[in-house]
Amino acid sequence: MTRYLLERTQLISSDVVTVFGFFQSPHNLKHITPPWLNFTVKSATADIVERGTRICYTIRWFGLPMRWESLIARYDKGVAFADEMLQGPYRYWYHTHEFKAVPGGVEMTDRVEYELPLGWLGRIAHAVMIRRQLEAIFDFRAREIARILGR
Repeated sequence: MTRYLLERTQLISSDVVTVFGFFQSPHNLKHITPPWLNFTVKSATADIVERGTRICYTIRWFGLPMRWESLIARYDKGVAFADEMLQGPYRYWYHTHEFKAVPGGVEMTDRVEYELPLGWLGRIAHAVMIRRQLEAIFDFRAREIARILGR
């Protein structure tokens, strides 16, 4: 299987406590997810994420409902956390969120490693649409993060 990497770094005009605090709440995901995905948190084992927290949600992709379950596999308060997909549309999904205080605010880096199912068909889908859709999702996310957390 081919493993892909999507990496984004964003400067947020805020402080680490505020930014990390925002990302600790699973319910804030809906505010930074494009409306066309119809993102809904169905359950979370904690209101504030920590290692071992499980989050179940649904999205709609091309109108098809999809269940997604994530596990917080890594947690370093104020520095980083990572969610790993347990169930969902990808063969593998591991999303690391890193936060670093820098002059002017917080440098936040999203690093997503992912694999698609379906072998060669998945690779074609990635080339034709999946990569572009992920880029669009993370473009939206960056704009909303700046709007919500930037000053």
